[in-house]
Amino acid sequence: MSSQVETRPEVVADPARAVELVDCDVHAQATEAMLAAYLSPGARRMLERYGRRTPRITEWYPRARHSGMRVDAWPGKPGHIWGSDPELTREQLLDEFDVDYAVLEVLSGQDCHDHPYFAAEWNSAVNDWQLEELLSFDARFRGTIAVPHEYPELAVAEIERRAADERFVAVLMPASTAEQLGEPKYWPIYKAATACGRPVAFHTGGYVDHRGAGYPSFYLEYHVGNGIVMQSQLTSMVAGGVFEEIPGLRVVLTECGVAWAAALRWSLDAAWEPMREDHPRLQRRPSEYIDEHVWFTTQPIEEPDNPEHLVYTIEQARLSGRLLFATDYPHWDFDSPRQALPRALGPELRRAILCENALALYRLPRERVV
Repeated sequence: MSSQVETRPEVVADPARAVELVDCDVHAQATEAMLAAYLSPGARRMLERYGRRTPRITEWYPRARHSGMRVDAWPGKPGHIWGSDPELTREQLLDEFDVDYAVLEVLSGQDCHDHPYFAAEWNSAVNDWQLEELLSFDARFRGTIAVPHEYPELAVAEIERRAADERFVAVLMPASTAEQLGEPKYWPIYKAATACGRPVAFHTGGYVDHRGAGYPSFYLEYHVGNGIVMQSQLTSMVAGGVFEEIPGLRVVLTECGVAWAAALRWSLDAAWEPMREDHPRLQRRPSEYIDEHVWFTTQPIEEPDNPEHLVYTIEQARLSGRLLFATDYPHWDFDSPRQALPRALGPELRRAILCENALALYRLPRERVV
């Protein structure tokens, strides 16, 4: 009698590949009707009766046509707007450019003119929507925690509520708030983000979208002026002693340019030397805090006529380990990963920008299951 040996099918492990591209500024956007599904009945009635206290930032003047978005990024689906359809984002961004991770920044809650408890519910709804519609849809998506930043106690509660979910890789705040970002009012938010191992990503827009001489008259002013606002806010954080108070804090300055970082470093260091007595909290040169605590995204990166000048500027600003690639999808000035970085960048610096810096900052796996 012959014996039969039972054979079992070979178990094949899921193939994995090394991460090569991390997109650190991708805009998803929910409509009010989409977010209303995540609100309590009382908050939903308030939204239906009174609406939001401010219009969506893409509806303000001056703004480019189609809300400043690519025409082809508007889905042909009823009830959808740009950034609201994960299938289209996957098709136009993740699949077309083979993006390994896409860090989402949903700006729906970033104006925050609403009263405290509605603002808390609204931002929580933004995070719930991210989870159900995007983070659960494709493992390449990574979220940022939207918070009611003008109410720090409520913002801290939202951070702590999401801290256990590693798919949220940062805390999101606008670049323009009711007070300057260096004010102690916002420190509890920074401390909570640091305690749960997340950087704080500051994105252009917010409470007072442009300071200085007033609101811009032309789109050119608006578009280029975002970097001016961020310079003011970074100066506030450094001079205010935020990084001395919270030594583990990491911040990402998003969609604001990068070349100005070199000049700001020089100016801060030069002015600090004779003014040390006015800043007893600062134990080091201002540029050292920027070196240790601050990251920048590439889009919209400056494009000099001579690409070598950009390389030189990155060196002068000491950003080779602090620059994160971003497409800014689905904006009209979307940067293709295949074309955005000039050839003047060497392969080592190019790889650092495209993935290495982001992998270290957001503590993402270096391999991804395909």
